[in-house]
Amino acid sequence: MATSRVVQQGVKQVKPLLSVDRTEARRRVLNLYKAWHRQIPYTVMHFDIPVTIPQARAKLRELFLKNKHVTDIRAIDMLVIKGQMDLVETTNIWKQANHVMAYFKDTVNPKPTDFLSKFYEGQD
Repeated sequence: MATSRVVQQGVKQVKPLLSVDRTEARRRVLNLYKAWHRQIPYTVMHFDIPVTIPQARAKLRELFLKNKHVTDIRAIDMLVIKGQMDLVETTNIWKQANHVMAYFKDTVNPKPTDFLSKFYEGQD
């Protein structure tokens, strides 16, 4: 009983970053997604990247779904803040084309750990 009271007091003392509850955090995430979705055609045009608009929107969806499992409201708010900062940097063209293209980088294969795999890869 005493431990549950301590946990409840700890939860009460944690101050929210932006959102008070889960619905407000969800609204912030959806607004950020919509803002990025609207900005994609201008980003593709201004940075002159070799990506079509549907490919960029698919990557946007993939990046948002990557953090789908996050349930902590403070973590969601922090991700939204970082996403908004990234959107501002992209919109104001403070980034370069290679920074934008870094989102489209293929997944990196893990380095080999056993002897034969290292030998085949040509590593020491």
